[in-house]
Order: sequence, then structure tokens, then C-alpha cells
Amino acid sequence: MNIPHFSSRFFLALLFTAAAHVSLGQKKPLDHSVYDSWQSISSSALSDDGHFVYYIVSPQEGDGQLFITTPDNRPIGRIDRGADAAFSHDGKFLIALIKPLFSETREAKIKKKKPEEMPKDSLAIFALETSDVVKIPHIKSYKLPEKAGGYLAYVTETERTANDTIKPSPILHVRHLHTGTEMMFDRVDAYHFADSGTALAFTRKAKEKDSVGADAGLYYYDLLAEAPKHISRGKGEYKQITFDESAKQLAFVADKSPVKSLRKTYNLYYYTAAQDSAIIIAHPDTHGVPQGWHISGEGSVRFSKSGDKLFFGIAPIPPVKDTTLVEFEHAKVDIWHWKDDYLQPQQLVNLRRTQNQSYLAVTYPKQGRKIVPLADEQLPDTRLTEDADNTFVLATTDVGRRIETQWQTGAFQDIYLVSTIDGTRTPIAENIRGSISFSPTGNYVLWFDRSDSNWYCHDVRSGNTVQLNTDLPVSFADEDSDVPDAPNNYGIAGWSAEDAEVLIYDKYDIWAFRPDGSERWLVTGGFGRNEQLTFRYHDFAAQTGRRFRRGTPPVIDTKTPLILSAFHHVTKENGWYTVNARNKRAPKAIVMGPYRYGQVKRAQQSGIYSYTKENYTSPPDLYVSPDFAKETQLSSINPQQQHYNWGTAELIQWTTPNGHAAQGIIYKPEDFNPNKKYPVIAYFYERLSDGLHSYIPPAPTPSRLNISFFVSNGYVVFAPDIHYEIGYPGRSAEEYVNSGMETLKQQPWVNGDKLGIQGQSWGGYQVAHLITRTTMYAAAWAGAPVVNMTSAYGGIRWDSGMNRQFQYERTQSRIGATLWEKPELYIENSPLFHLPKVNTPVVIMSNDQDGAVPWYQGIEMFTALRRLQKPVWLLNYNGEAHNLIQRQNRKDIQRRQLEFFDHFLKDKPAPRWIDKGVPATLKGIDWGF
Repeated sequence: MNIPHFSSRFFLALLFTAAAHVSLGQKKPLDHSVYDSWQSISSSALSDDGHFVYYIVSPQEGDGQLFITTPDNRPIGRIDRGADAAFSHDGKFLIALIKPLFSETREAKIKKKKPEEMPKDSLAIFALETSDVVKIPHIKSYKLPEKAGGYLAYVTETERTANDTIKPSPILHVRHLHTGTEMMFDRVDAYHFADSGTALAFTRKAKEKDSVGADAGLYYYDLLAEAPKHISRGKGEYKQITFDESAKQLAFVADKSPVKSLRKTYNLYYYTAAQDSAIIIAHPDTHGVPQGWHISGEGSVRFSKSGDKLFFGIAPIPPVKDTTLVEFEHAKVDIWHWKDDYLQPQQLVNLRRTQNQSYLAVTYPKQGRKIVPLADEQLPDTRLTEDADNTFVLATTDVGRRIETQWQTGAFQDIYLVSTIDGTRTPIAENIRGSISFSPTGNYVLWFDRSDSNWYCHDVRSGNTVQLNTDLPVSFADEDSDVPDAPNNYGIAGWSAEDAEVLIYDKYDIWAFRPDGSERWLVTGGFGRNEQLTFRYHDFAAQTGRRFRRGTPPVIDTKTPLILSAFHHVTKENGWYTVNARNKRAPKAIVMGPYRYGQVKRAQQSGIYSYTKENYTSPPDLYVSPDFAKETQLSSINPQQQHYNWGTAELIQWTTPNGHAAQGIIYKPEDFNPNKKYPVIAYFYERLSDGLHSYIPPAPTPSRLNISFFVSNGYVVFAPDIHYEIGYPGRSAEEYVNSGMETLKQQPWVNGDKLGIQGQSWGGYQVAHLITRTTMYAAAWAGAPVVNMTSAYGGIRWDSGMNRQFQYERTQSRIGATLWEKPELYIENSPLFHLPKVNTPVVIMSNDQDGAVPWYQGIEMFTALRRLQKPVWLLNYNGEAHNLIQRQNRKDIQRRQLEFFDHFLKDKPAPRWIDKGVPATLKGIDWGF
């Protein structure tokens, strides 16, 4: 066998750790008691002016703490159990919920209290300049205006006593933050600020036993005049309440039909301050609404930026169920039809969304009641620009080509421009499979066509379409794709002002293209590809949530230097660069290092940054910096880590038997001794080495291997990258995983007789395959594995209702052919057909509510190995899905994984669940530990 080699960098790392271990004091290994107290920064933010920072330190289970500081880490205050916090727009206040004590909530759950009897949140109003705090109990919710800092609205609910038979009334409080004065309104169930903070709309329920509902309805509250106004009266359902940008116009939909009515009849209402009340401007009989259609209660309502256009949803009037039918006398049956757009299970999964489907329409409230439908069932998908004031709406359709998604990813679409003036539809392109977007002004339509891996741009005004990336030496499609499908693109950074150019990514660099194709240049000068650095523009506006609509491409100020994130593909380091978008020179480094960054934010006014920074040995603490180079550390989470035997993470490289360059991560205990022999567990999925500098907390696992926990307990963990040959995913796993383990066996500190493997989902499949091909592993753990591709091929992914064929033909399973074209590949890559060769003890986790991998795949594996009298165990966590959600189950599987590998790789005594099992008669009584 061709034995791969380690890189020189790896041997230097070994020498360093060998020298370092002698100086370490004895530290204890992590145990199962540490999980709950291990901390993370669950939330953080900067005030817009950059004067204040808050961050929340949360244990995995228990009570968190919210800290408020200045950027130079001067403490301002602390809110115990603070959550869901936000700064006021003017930076004068911080508002946060105060969660009940964890112990109180736990006790209430034990006593099985009703939802209304559970402990309630409180509200904290923290004055940042004085550190004064006001606390208000029994809070349901709160809201702040997006672009003003003077007001706060919140809803309280009076505490219900044991003898209280009347439902508590929710009370809306509208508070002036600077004066503390409040206005209160009872029976409020919904409320909405105008972004400008000058107005508030809210709905009130009718009083108990008030059949008329005289004071029920929608209210408009002018905050500056402190004048609430009842603008729409009567009981009903008021939805999609929205202001225009100036807060001078208000629109909503409402249904005021009787409560027991089988059909909701929504109307579109419109209000301005000059009116006495809101008026109906669209109803089912309004000219322009299609025959048999109505106003949708689910369609989003929004004004264009100028306020001239009002967009809303329309939909076909749904059929009403005949309530006179006797339910038990009629069949309940799903009828699958071969011509259905979507399989019946997919229809059922998406039933509510389908029932609530609406189609975009527009009206012009200042000009009259003209209604222009923009979409329908044949052209259902529409996109607006952020301002929505341009003439056209971008529309796409895959109608007639949806059946093909059963075996391929992504449907082919046709692209249209739809006039907001008269609804005229202009076709732009057809049969496009890829990403499609509008430019910010709506002057261009941009798309990437996966069929030829090219970017195209259509000029809305001239009608011309050009290919942008003609005659370029680089690919804009995924260069590393190893699935049998047309690769996707790397995405776009955004557009410059007035759509002057669009910035598009290749694997490494950023390109600028004039949308008419007349000019293009490398914003990053080719430096990324030359140095194997991937540069990406960081959209800080999206991080703060200030952009009006998500999903629209950012407008990039190319007149000022751009801040780019950078990732080095060789060292796996991360950092930040700056570049001038117009001078076509190489970016300048700000900082690069063996870290990963997260929660990256920028104060809108001062430009100061906050972010978490981590690597394998350092938890993700919060930092503040003016430039990413000179930084101040604010938090210091998990100080207890210093008392535990942690570990190190190192990049290793080797050559596979077929001559492929390979790499992975080796994790070793902090007290690593090269003179000892360690058991090794390989954990794998596809490619994991990019996570070299990721912190891995000792959290109970959803089903993966908890690397830091096992490393702390005296294991070496190996995480190899796997690259795939189409048609041979199992053989590819052998090529990379087995060769990496063979390489490790050459090291004197590896116990070659005590090797284990663990994987979940796709990793679980590869575990199942590997133990049919080699006897080198002393223990294996396969979570949610597919073992029979022939039976799984035609099955359903019950979470989505989709058929699994696309997965085998085009994506992760990588067979690249139908079952009928190459049945031999399905059999070769199905572990079930090779299980007689297994000699490795294996645990299977296969849960009865798994919506991704049918749980009977695990049963097929278990029953086969049981018949073959191979040592096998199956864990079915009742009611759990593909990955474990319930924390008690995560703790359980973590403990079982350690006991399993300890027994087979460290020769520790087998617990009862491994030795004898746990009969059903002892379920819930004895867990077999």
C-alpha cells in the first residue's frame, strides 16, 4: 500500500506540543456535569452612535446576564436574565426583556402549569447616560420605532389569580422615553410603529359580551399630538398594517364578517390624517380584481418609497368545506396523480402556505382606485426593488416544469418584466436554471445560468441582454463542486450607486462589471487567486436590520474603501482587508490570524466595529475595534476552561493511495504526550478543514461527535476532508478516511488497534460503508445512515415531502444516474448488500420521526447485522427527528457515545445497555448506564 506522508508543518507542530506538554499542570478531563454552565455570547449590538455596547452571556442551561459597556470596556450596567435587547435609535436607552428565573420556569413545567400560569417576562428600560433602570412586570412584548428614539410601546398582561374567571386584558403602554409619561389602552392585540416614530397604529378587541364592539377596531395614534383616533370600527381581523415612509399614509387589510363565517372577506383599507376614518380602496368587486378572486389577508402590504404605489396581495376565492357532511361517513384519502406539479406529501407539507398563497397587485391611492394585478397562478413569483418606485416588477415562473424537481435541483424558470402601470408582461429570458435578481434601481435584471456557468445582464430600458463574463480566464461557477450537477455561482457583492456597476464573486476575487458589458475589472486585482485568499464584501447594513427589505442586493459606496473579509485556503486563517473599488490595485491587509469571526456589526454613525473572535482553544469572546487591528476585549466567557484538559487543533496533509493531495484536522489533548499511545476516532462528513480555527464547546451533541469532549478525555480525533468521484461516494470515503488513518497508525503515539469512526447523516452512511470494506476499526457509530440506496432512492424526505431521487442523481449521494441506468452503482454503494463482511461493533442512531433519512434505513441495517450475529445496537429517540432537539436526549447520547468508545477503544467495562440491553419492561425506569 502507498503510505501517505505528513507535511513538515505537522511535524513542527508535534515538536512544539511535545515540548509544551511537560510544563502543563495536571488538569481534569471534561465530564457530563460541565454542559449547562458552558457559556456563549448569544447576542450583541452597538448603539448607532457607537457609544455603547451590550452583550448577553448565556449558559447552555440557566440564567443569562446582559452587560452594558462602553467600547473601551467601562462598565455601564448589568441586567440579570436580560434578553431580546435593543438600543433606542437615539442611543439614549437600552430596552430588554427580563426572563423569569430558570428554576421558576422549570418548577412550573414540573407542576404542568397552563401557559397563562407560567412565570412572565418583565421589561427593563435602562437609561444609558445615568444607568437608571425602570423595571415593569408581566410583559407580553415591546417594540421600538426603526428610525426614531423618543418612544417605546409595550404590552402588559395583568396577573391572573387562581379564582379569576375573566381572561386578563392585554394593555398597550405608549411611553415617552425621556419624560416617562405614558398613554394606556386596554384590550390591544396588535400594534405597529411607523419607522419615523411619529405615529402608532393598534387594534383593540371588543369588551367581553359586547356583541357590537363599539370601541373595537383599528386606531391611529399621532404621537406628536398625543391624539389617538379610531379610524376603523367594529369587530374583525386587522392584518398587514403598514405606514408609508413619511407616516402620512396607512394601509391594512381587514375582515369584518361574522365570527362564524366560513369564508373570510378581506378588504384593503387606506387612511391619511386628513380623513375621518379609513376607507376601502379594494374589495373583490373592485375593477381590476379578477373574477372569482378576492383581497388576500396573507399578502404583504407595503408602500413604495415615494408613497405613490401601494402593493398588496390578491388570490382566488378558496372553496368552502361543506359542514353538513358527517365526517365519519366520508373517506379520508390522499390521491396521488402523475401530472401533479408536486408530489402529494410535498403538497401536504406546504398545505398551509399554499392555502395562504397570494399574488402581487398594485394600486395608486393618491390617484384613485386603479387596481393592476401583477401576478397570477401562471406567473406567481414577483420581486420588488427596495424603493419599489420603478416602473417594472421582476417576475419568474416555473409552471409546467415543477415535476422535474423530483430528480434535479432547482426548476427551469422564465423571466418577465411586469408593468406596474398596466400589467403588461414582457418576456426577458426562458429556461434559466440559476439565480435571478433585480438591480437596486430596477434598471437591470441580472442572472446566472447554471447550464453554461455565465452571468447575464438585461437592460430594462433598451431591452438588450449581454453576457458579462465573456473571454475571462476564471470560472464564476463553483470550482470545487464534486456533485453530478451543473455548479452554482459564488454570488454577488452588490451594486454601486445608480447601478453603475455590479460586483460579482469568483472563488477568490471580486470583479466589477458595467451592466452594459462595456468594461470590467478586478476590484481585488487578482490578489486573491494569486495568494489563495477568498475576499468577500461584508454588508454591515444587513447586519443591523436597517435595510427595508431583506433579499435585495446592497448598494455599495465604491467611492470609499471597502472592508473585505478574507479567508486563506492554505492556513485556514481569517481576517480583514481594505480595497479601493476603483483603482484596480491589490487589497491591503488589516489583520490576518488563526481565528474565526462572528456577530460582526458596525455602528452606523461612528463606524466602530464589534465582533466575536475565536479559535479552537479560545472561546468566542466579544471585541470592539475602530479598524479590526487595534481591539478591546469586552467579555471573558468560560474562565473555567483553564481548569480542564482542553486540546489543540492542527492542520495535517498527506497523499492518498491514488496520489491525491489530502488534508484534515488532528485534535490532540492539551496534555498530549508523544510517548503515550492514544486511541483515535475519525469524525467526518465532507470537508471540515476550513473549520480549523473554530471553537467547539462541550455541548451535548445532537448526534455528531463532540470533539472537544473526547479530546479532553484522552482521545485523538481526526477530521479528514473527503473529495468525491462521481458514482463512487463509498470508495471516495475509503480513499481519504482510510488512508488518513493508515498514516496516523505510523505515528508512535497512535494505538493502531484502537481506532474508531463516527458520523451523522451523510457521515453515518460513510461509516456504514467503511465497516463493510475494512476491519481496521474497533468501534463505529453511525447516526441516521442510509444503507440501502435502492430502497431509499424512491422514498420521501418527510420534512419537505420531496422525493429523494434528486439526491442520488444530482447532489450529495453523487451516483449521477438513475437506478435503472446504473443499478450496479446503487448496489455497490449500499452497505446493506455487504454487511456479511462487517466485523466492527456498531451503534446506529435512527429516530422514528426522522424527516430526512427514513428511519427504516437504520432498521434494515440493524436487523441484517442482528441476523448475521454481528454486535450492533440501535438507538431510537422517540419523537425525535434527524438530529436530536430535546436537550435530555442530547445528554443521553453524549453519555452513551463516551461509554461505547471507552469500552471498545479503552477497554473499560461495558455498561448494562451495551452488555445486556434494556428491555421494554424497564423503559423509563432503567436507562442501562
